[in-house]
Amino acid sequence: MNQLTEPSFSKADFGEKFVWGVATAAFQIEGAANSDGRAPSIWDKFCEKEGAIADGSDGQIACDHYNRIEEDLDHIASLGVNAYRFSVSWSRVQPLGDGAWNEIGFAFYDRLISGLERRGIEAHLTLFHWDLPQALDDRGGWINEDVLDCFEGYAREICLRFGDRLASICTFNEPWVISILGYEQGVFAPGVQDRSLAMQVAHNLLVAHGRSLTAIREINTDLSAGIVLNMSPIYPASEDPLDIEKATIDDGLLVRWYMDAIFHGRYPEDVMAFLGQDRPTISNTDMSDISQPVDFIGVNYYTRNFASTGNPWDASSTGNQVTDMGWEVYPQGLCELLTRLHQDYNPDKLMVTENGAAFKDVLKDGRVEDIDRQTYIERHMAATLDARRMGVPVDGYFIWSLLDNFEWASGYEKRFGIIHVDYETLERTPKRSFLWLTDFFKNKG
Repeated sequence: MNQLTEPSFSKADFGEKFVWGVATAAFQIEGAANSDGRAPSIWDKFCEKEGAIADGSDGQIACDHYNRIEEDLDHIASLGVNAYRFSVSWSRVQPLGDGAWNEIGFAFYDRLISGLERRGIEAHLTLFHWDLPQALDDRGGWINEDVLDCFEGYAREICLRFGDRLASICTFNEPWVISILGYEQGVFAPGVQDRSLAMQVAHNLLVAHGRSLTAIREINTDLSAGIVLNMSPIYPASEDPLDIEKATIDDGLLVRWYMDAIFHGRYPEDVMAFLGQDRPTISNTDMSDISQPVDFIGVNYYTRNFASTGNPWDASSTGNQVTDMGWEVYPQGLCELLTRLHQDYNPDKLMVTENGAAFKDVLKDGRVEDIDRQTYIERHMAATLDARRMGVPVDGYFIWSLLDNFEWASGYEKRFGIIHVDYETLERTPKRSFLWLTDFFKNKG
């Protein structure tokens, strides 16, 4: 193997209390889709739709993490991180999303958290990473206000059972993706194409977030609770006033919609005017529910975005490297985003809850020389450190992802993992990036 690259900074530069972790999501890795009482989620159904998943695959087996949990926890421990971010499959612990709880499902997450505890690794739990129980979607999904009550009950139960064993709890992962890709563009589950419904979902998710935050704090006042948002700086593709205007609105829909609501108790006026008749219906207490104080904002960052009213933006036109997802590698955008959030909203704490890249990895002679991923991670770590040095309270960095996995509508064609997964044998092979990170975490600070 080539000699591992020496980073230009050390782990110690981030401070002793900085949280270093890896992240996954239940549907992407667990498999065991029909085992031990788990019921289908909207992603199980979406995978059955012809043409919905690029390679025609599904999450029935995925990485079989459900049955290989100890092996995967050993990998996390060997990496040297102090935290693991994972999500709970709602339909595994409450098959219908309402009513009876599934004790066998809860036992799996008890084993997971216990395994982390034995290895000295913090548990950072995400309540909802896109896999709504299909039974709730049959009742209208996030459009049905009863589902918001169901989510609050689910959040309460998770907190009652596990709250005192968690380092943090996150209500939703990327509500923008749930609402826009799932309900407006229809490229993610549940596959709806209706902007008006999408914006109502975007609002309802925030209401559910706020109400469940209140429920969590009634049970455990010490548990750090927040929400995870996918965000990017958005630039106009040209000096055309139309592009400049679109960049402002796109930023409003991606960043300000969520941050303004949480921190200021209102939606951006320019976005509401832009939406017109597609604006959501807002009840009297909704905004006060949404604007409950959060202990942290999780930031998922992969690339910057451009707004164009002409042809779709080509990321390669910047001259920078582009990942296998077609996303420009732009690490300074992470520092820009973190400093902007600090300046505009002054949150108590930010955490980079996802950052990583897909590349066309090749397993050869038992090794994956993913130097591009290693460099990507190193440069984004540096951008996080830059933000810290500028006074931004960013206290954690989680790599996406621990394992190659089911990458939603891309199926198994895109690999984000620092561990290679052979989808035929399910054998795990740590990549060069994993080995470099192990050296960084264990020997550099």
